[in-house]
Amino acid sequence: MVLIGHHPVTLCGLRQVFENESDCLVRAVCTDVERGLEAVRQQHPDVLIADLDRTAALSLLRYVQRERLTCRVVILISASDEGQMVDATRLGAAIVQKELAPEVLVSCIRNLDGAERVPASSGRVSLAARHAKPGTAIRHSGRALTPREAEIARLAARGASTRDIATRLDVKQGTVKIHLHSIYEKLNVGGRLGLILVARRRGLA
Repeated sequence: MVLIGHHPVTLCGLRQVFENESDCLVRAVCTDVERGLEAVRQQHPDVLIADLDRTAALSLLRYVQRERLTCRVVILISASDEGQMVDATRLGAAIVQKELAPEVLVSCIRNLDGAERVPASSGRVSLAARHAKPGTAIRHSGRALTPREAEIARLAARGASTRDIATRLDVKQGTVKIHLHSIYEKLNVGGRLGLILVARRRGLA
């Protein structure tokens, strides 16, 4: 992966988080968009993670789109800035909140591996839009979670795997999957990342 951001201290922290994971390799850390794009062209990373303001983030995404770069782009934002970054999802970015715990952030990035790798110019909106359906993520679906579903939602939002949840609750993994499917439908999200974002907004995590 390649990391881009204006704050060296933040970049250092992100690098340490990912380098502590055996399946993550940080190929370059850059403090401006131009150098970051050059690193992407040379290193061909699977994931580009950017901690940028709205203007710089949109500029980055337009370059990625124009050059048909196939790396998946993740934009890190503060929860308060989420409404300002809708355009980023339309340009193919995944949006992940900075407030997530490090292990949850890593889990979100790993979830990108289940997505087909396509150029942003194809019009496909990546992780954020698939996991938090446009215009519906904040709106309540009108169907309350059961106590068991709320418990599973909390664990999943903290980054626990299906196996970990099953072990902790002493149930079968298939049972957890059934509950997760129900949770996704009730919260009107398409997967784990959407669940994490919505659960944190609703105080479930």
